[in-house]
Amino acid sequence: MCGRFTRIVSWAELNEAMQIIPAGAAGRNDAARYNIAPTQQVSFAVELDGERQVKEGQWWLVPFWAKELSTKYPTFNARGETAHTKPTFRESFKSKRCLVPADGYYEWIKAEDKGKDPFYITLPDRAPFCFAGLWAHNTTLDITSFTILTLPALPATVELHHRMPVILEPSAFEPWLNADTSVDDCHELLDQNLGDDLEYYRVGRDVNSSKSDHASYIEPLTNSDLS
Repeated sequence: MCGRFTRIVSWAELNEAMQIIPAGAAGRNDAARYNIAPTQQVSFAVELDGERQVKEGQWWLVPFWAKELSTKYPTFNARGETAHTKPTFRESFKSKRCLVPADGYYEWIKAEDKGKDPFYITLPDRAPFCFAGLWAHNTTLDITSFTILTLPALPATVELHHRMPVILEPSAFEPWLNADTSVDDCHELLDQNLGDDLEYYRVGRDVNSSKSDHASYIEPLTNSDLS
């Protein structure tokens, strides 16, 4: 799954690396974020009428038909295998797909002291990447929102969790955003996943609180920290 992630690099760096947004949006001066959590506002890339745009939305998808906000069922992740069949995600999977820029995410393992030890997961050299996502706009509640798709974990991270977010290869970006791409073709695009390139290391438990955000959260624990 994916319950926290980071977006540290600037939009200009993201665009230089992956060309995911129009040049006019590359000058955005968003602050680096080291602990993005569900329900927070996040920037993501979409395509509308053939034009790439950056939107802001809540990381907890609210379907277009919802009459009220609810946190009864978590919607910050959606299963890539079945999202196209679920009422909450079905319409978004058909035509409202997005890219969620990031450069790392966290996963937890239960420790002997019954606490949770976090691990920071990145591509080599902390290269930026994009999660495959779905988005929606609910006009009744005036909320734009999104979710991150997951699949069964690949060998690189299966020891941390049995599922993982889909990190799309750049060659999949254009067809993923294109509303005309069929559902069947989108399922094939989800297989263009960089998940086997991931690496990880343990970080401090300060990141466990979703109410704080600090650059130190991504620093690896040293041997002295672990003793």
